[in-house]
Amino acid sequence: ATSNTITHARWAMFKRPYFSRNGEMCRNPTEVNMSQIVLPCHANYCGELSAGQLLKWMDSTASERHAGRSCITASVDDIHFITTIGVGQVVNIAAKVNRAFTSSMEAGILVSCEDLFSNRQWKVCHAFATFVAQHTEAGKVQLKQVIPRTQAEQMEYSLAAERRRMRLIHAEIINDLLSSCCSQTVSERLDYQDAVPAERTRVESVELVLPPHANHQVSTFGGQIMAWMENVATISASRLCNAHPTLRSIDMFHFRGPSHIGDRLVLKAIVNNAFKKSMEVGVCAEAYQGGEPLRHINTAFMTFEVLDNDRKPCTLPRIRPEPVDGKRRFQEAIAREKIRLDRKYIISCKQSEVPLSVPWDPCNQMYLSYNNVSALKMLAARNNWVLTSEKNKVSLYTLEENQMLCFKVETHVAVAAEQVFLLLSDLRRRKAWDHHYQECDVITDSDEDDTIYRVVTPSVTKRGKVQDFILLASRRRPCDSGDPYLIALRSVTLPAYPPTEDYNRGEVLCAGFSIWEEENTFTKISYYNQATPGVLPYISTDIAGLSSSFYCTFASCSAFLEENKESLASLPTSTL
Repeated sequence: ATSNTITHARWAMFKRPYFSRNGEMCRNPTEVNMSQIVLPCHANYCGELSAGQLLKWMDSTASERHAGRSCITASVDDIHFITTIGVGQVVNIAAKVNRAFTSSMEAGILVSCEDLFSNRQWKVCHAFATFVAQHTEAGKVQLKQVIPRTQAEQMEYSLAAERRRMRLIHAEIINDLLSSCCSQTVSERLDYQDAVPAERTRVESVELVLPPHANHQVSTFGGQIMAWMENVATISASRLCNAHPTLRSIDMFHFRGPSHIGDRLVLKAIVNNAFKKSMEVGVCAEAYQGGEPLRHINTAFMTFEVLDNDRKPCTLPRIRPEPVDGKRRFQEAIAREKIRLDRKYIISCKQSEVPLSVPWDPCNQMYLSYNNVSALKMLAARNNWVLTSEKNKVSLYTLEENQMLCFKVETHVAVAAEQVFLLLSDLRRRKAWDHHYQECDVITDSDEDDTIYRVVTPSVTKRGKVQDFILLASRRRPCDSGDPYLIALRSVTLPAYPPTEDYNRGEVLCAGFSIWEEENTFTKISYYNQATPGVLPYISTDIAGLSSSFYCTFASCSAFLEENKESLASLPTSTL
């Protein structure tokens, strides 16, 4: 729900000069900019920049400067194309490394379009690509760390760890969801008299990898492979609709292996399913050289639309899948469409367009968890907090922006960071130190990182109803030694736990703990809350400086941590 802020921050970050925390102007040393005017040779039959050509430019802009050596494209996250680009317009591509891990790094890529005659500039898309530095004779490469200099860079640096986590489990999660989320049977949609046979949309092409298609290490550019895949996908989509389709999005994908100069790349595309106003095309890329067997390079799923004269999506023909594998692809496309909509709804939508509570189900669990942690990381990355009060080393900070009040409470404890994390992770134990937690029960224990609780808090007024919350708690251990432990909280809705007359249902937009290890047995704890109407009455007097309950609560928290740190050693590992 907070990703609209992320998007605006990212857009502003590329448009304006960088200023460090002390106000000095600086330039990110990993940043690369490319400007290209769109010529007829870059355009498709509609006079618009070919999406494949754009993908090639994006790939070539983003790699190698930070690594200082040859890199290969490992994966690309979801790309949503907002607008098309016409002949004569200028494409501006800005790329920079957000974070380097061991031998891989994440690059953020922002594409904008510029009209030289009207002096207008607008966003086309943004993407995150992962590149891997190729090994040397000495072995695996250790990339140098990226040092964030600004608030925006710190935010992207922190979020990169969460995006990496999602990439690593993406394929496994998608496979699980495809097997469990396909609620609509194929037979319901097979009896169309006017349906287009899927085999009519099948396209196969072979490309020879030549030196211009590869880097100096003779590996094929990932952007070149994506361009060839987009080409066959467009032909396949055209055969269904007998019109000129427009590429709207590409799902996250990974390159399974490299291809080299001299390889033949076999590219296969087919329309998996046609929805009312969009279609999914599946594309597979395989490589071979000589008489060797085919090597699977990549599989991608691309979504196309057909636009009318008013640039509105047209209704598409129905499709009749092929037997056996065609039915499987048809069914999986239905599930992917639902997953795609969930992902876009949770991660990409504007804050003003979604409710505070998002319905939870297994299909959107990964994205809600990502959004939950990302929102907390964004809040923690802000550098304009104002110190409101301080008492016995418990500090209260506030931040008021966009008609939203946020607060942060910070303190230190003589307890190891991991012990603090384990003690605060289980919200059921919060009753021992926070008087606002009257009841706390586990509803769903999704996995070791995500748990859903029902929390009951006292009434704001003497005669009012008590309040309850349905909270998703997402826990994260540090990705690197310099990262904090995180416990992020946000509201979700569950059909089995609707609001009742006996309770006022409250909602939490973003809250949680950031736990920093400063020494082996000394830890900084920061608690954040983006105060919603349901939370504000509990803390309004504290913010105004009229109450010391913040101090009392966190003094009680410190005492709780001190008293219980030794108890963790006796607990079974499975409990921890």
